[in-house]
Order: sequence, then structure tokens, then C-alpha cells
Amino acid sequence: MTKKIGFIGIGLMGLPMSKNLVKAGYNLTVFNRSKNKAEPLKEFGAKISNTLKDAVDGSDIVITMLTDDTAVDEVMNNSDFLNNLKPGAIVIDMSSVKPTTATKHGNNLKLKNINYLDAPVSGGTIGAEEASLAIMVGGEQNIFDDAFDILKKMGNPTLVGPIGSGQVSKLANQIIVGLTIGAVAEAVTLCEKAGADPNKMIKALSGGWADSKILQTHGKRMINKDFTPKGRTSVHLKDMNNILECANNYNTHLPISNLVKEMYKSLVENGHGETDHSSLYKEIERINNK
Repeated sequence: MTKKIGFIGIGLMGLPMSKNLVKAGYNLTVFNRSKNKAEPLKEFGAKISNTLKDAVDGSDIVITMLTDDTAVDEVMNNSDFLNNLKPGAIVIDMSSVKPTTATKHGNNLKLKNINYLDAPVSGGTIGAEEASLAIMVGGEQNIFDDAFDILKKMGNPTLVGPIGSGQVSKLANQIIVGLTIGAVAEAVTLCEKAGADPNKMIKALSGGWADSKILQTHGKRMINKDFTPKGRTSVHLKDMNNILECANNYNTHLPISNLVKEMYKSLVENGHGETDHSSLYKEIERINNK
């Protein structure tokens, strides 16, 4: 029997992720506070719920894909959510939140005989559309095995360790992504200032040690000055803050991450919070135009 899935949070990422599930044949009910964002899923066969209760009620698996810890807390602590989860259901939070938030909700749900996985993703809207997301999972092996086929429809899931481990891995991912975006922004800026063609620089580096998806994709966005949001700057700032908080919990200093966090903070303060995180280039530009 096909598992019934409830999907909560139909935003930039949630829309293509849920679309892949319903196109794969799953019985999908979706809920979003702004109902119009979920309407495009109706043509693919998804049921659009008017309430959180209806999305959860009777679902074997409930997936949440929300903006931040506050949004996740609001859903996970809502009585319409908690009181309508059926015993033995699996809640998969694919939002990017603090590891402590994941552990808290995992423990709370366990008391109600509800299983939990934290499963944040990386790959942006392109990865979501292509079902090629990196999915970093924290939880128990048997629960991961039960959810594997569903997760596989959205990307490439890997069980990293116990609850919270998925979120720690996502923080590691965001360190690498954030710092690499900064490096690419400086490389593009240097080429532009020195009179070298940055497009040809990217071509010349292809296949070498400096090559990466970030160089190829974000570098071209910087050159074209196209910062249409695929991964929002404000969200990456949230991630950088979570990285440093997590590091502080373990008495660990991450000086380069702190520097990049301050640059993202300045970018948001200067009105670029809703642009793509590759717009870190604009902060390098601002510093050089002082």
C-alpha cells in the first residue's frame, strides 16, 4: 500500500520537492500558510489542505520544509500537529535548524510514539527540481530504512548518525558553501579589477583543484550580476549564526566562518537579504568602492 504523506511548507524548495513525490505516485496532502503557493501542485494530483490538522491526520510520513527554527517550533508545538499524528508515524524535518532544535523535537515526539528524522538538504532549487539533493539524515537506522524510498525520490539520502547529526552535517555544508562563495567572489573581483576575463578564468580553472559547482554556477551569476534568489542571503546568514552557536557549544573557534558571517550580516543590513547568497559578491564590491 502506498504511504500517505503530509508535506508542510511549500516554498522555493518545498514546491519542487513535493512535486517530485506526487509525480512518483505518492498520496500527498500539502499545507502552506499561503495557500496560493501550493495551488500549482493540484494539477499533479496533490491534495491541498486548508489546515495543518488535515495535512497531518492519517499520514504515515509527515515532512516539514520550513524557513527557520521559529517556524519549525511553531509547527511542532502546534496542537493541531501533535494531536493528529498517528502512533508510529515518521516526522521528517528537512528544514535547516540548530542541532539542538532537532534533538528537542525528536525527544518530544518519541514520548508520543512518533518517530523522527532530521534531514536537511543541499543543492538549492536546481537540486530540488532535479531530485538530486544531498540529504543529510540524523536518526535511527530502522526509521531511515523505512523512509529511504521516499527520501530517494527527492535526492541522495545518507544516514550520518543519531538525531541532530543531519543538522550538524548541514552546518558543515554551509561552512564550505559560504566560504567558497566568498572565495569565488574575491576571485571574480580580482579578475575584473586586473583586466582578466572572469569567464575565461572559470573556463581555465575547470577540471583543476579550484573547480567546483560554486565556481561554475555562482561565479557566472556574479559575472552576469544575476542574483535572482535560488538560496537566499538571509537564510545563509541564519545558517552562519547557527554554525557559530554550535561551535561555541563545543568550545570550538571558527575564525573564517565568523568573518564570512559578518560579511553576510552587512549584506543583509544593506538591503540584499532576499537576493541569492552569491550576492556576497556585492559585499566585496562595496568594500572595494569605499
